[in-house]
Amino acid sequence: MTTLVEDAYRACGTAVLGYAMRRTASREDASDVVAETFAIAWRRRAEMPVDPDDARPWLFGIARLCLANTARSAERAGRLGARLAESLADVGVPEPSVVHEGRADSRVVREALQQLSPEDQELVTLIAWEGLTPAQAASALGLTAGTARVRLHRARTRLRAALHTASEIEETDRAH
Repeated sequence: MTTLVEDAYRACGTAVLGYAMRRTASREDASDVVAETFAIAWRRRAEMPVDPDDARPWLFGIARLCLANTARSAERAGRLGARLAESLADVGVPEPSVVHEGRADSRVVREALQQLSPEDQELVTLIAWEGLTPAQAASALGLTAGTARVRLHRARTRLRAALHTASEIEETDRAH
């Protein structure tokens, strides 16, 4: 037995997606709006019109409010980011390339980091760039301290190998 919301999704889901896609920057953003619209419709299912012809505009109204909420959130995030950047400018936070100056060319370091998994990249940079201890990085990543230390050891080994390979390639390029 299907519910009213499931029936509305089958009848109007594509229309709500089209509505959202014409008003957002990406398909992912539009999909998020559709998901939020139908989550709200589920919570407010007692208010949902039974007739699909009436449900569609009701769903568009919800989608419109979801889009407005998303726009307000993005605007707040932009303002917060600007204030944060302004306050950090006074602190003098070093760029990662400055942190690694003298160890290796920052481009080489970044390329070597990109060879690691995103999780290992985050673990290594939390420790190397942000100055966290392995236990603190473990906490930030939701890992146990032991797991973080093992992953860090393996990630550093892979990073050293990638840096070694990159330096050999640069030496070969300079020789030619």
